[in-house]
Amino acid sequence: MRRKYLILSLLSLILAAVTACQDEPLSPESVITLDRVYENDFDKWLRANYVDPYNIEFCYKYNLNESDMNYFTVPSDLNSSIMMAHLVKYLCIESYDEVAGVDFTRAYFPKLFFLIGEFEYRNNGTMILGTAEGGKKIMLSGINYLPRFIRDAEYLNILYLQTIHHEFTHILNQTKDYPADYKQITGNGYVADQWSTAPFDTTYLKNGFISSYAQYADYEDFAEMLSSFVVHDASWWDAQLQAAGAEGAKRIGAKLDMVRTYMSESWGIDIYALRETIQRRQQDVTGGRLDLLNLSLN
Repeated sequence: MRRKYLILSLLSLILAAVTACQDEPLSPESVITLDRVYENDFDKWLRANYVDPYNIEFCYKYNLNESDMNYFTVPSDLNSSIMMAHLVKYLCIESYDEVAGVDFTRAYFPKLFFLIGEFEYRNNGTMILGTAEGGKKIMLSGINYLPRFIRDAEYLNILYLQTIHHEFTHILNQTKDYPADYKQITGNGYVADQWSTAPFDTTYLKNGFISSYAQYADYEDFAEMLSSFVVHDASWWDAQLQAAGAEGAKRIGAKLDMVRTYMSESWGIDIYALRETIQRRQQDVTGGRLDLLNLSLN
């Protein structure tokens, strides 16, 4: 009986306290505070050159939620991030502006770029240069190495630029699919994860693939075809066809023709004009004639 009275007394005290709290006026000051975000000069440049004209977010500050938690990742440093922002704008976004029109770029170019400083290394000896997610985001890795290769077109292409065009091709394919017949050209040649192992890492051209990674699957093959074509000049392409031999060159040529038709009929883009535009702009970069080389934000 005594325990019952004790419990009732405690309940009475709690109810009295709640009633007292309800009688107190609410403070107009919120108990939730948010840290102020200050824009540096680069943030202001990104807003003027990415957000305002294209509604594209260029995320160079480390964000764990945007990174791939299956790998050890590090932030990209500021100077390298500034370089990459200029490269993406001049070589990718504005190339499509020039060839396809700014409305195309605004509508289809990915709305989020996320940078990390180091490459993502797999346990099979390969590394991830970039990924595309949901037609909206492109993640680029290894940004902190960019200053070493800013004047070397081949390394810029292999490590960064081709990755962007490759991932953008995936985004276009997600919106308008390429013909199913494409995979039939080398239908039994796709080898999934074996693409980086012998003999596939050396025989890909003769087997009708423009790169070793193109052997992974038909959708990677398609993206490799377009991205390889636009970032390299005609002499490089001709050399690949010669190394492929008659049968390999025939298959690669058939794939390129299907890529050309797809881009023309689905998107109104002439891939030869796109290649010429990218090559001209790339010469500006490797020739050191752009302000991006001295990290200007003008």
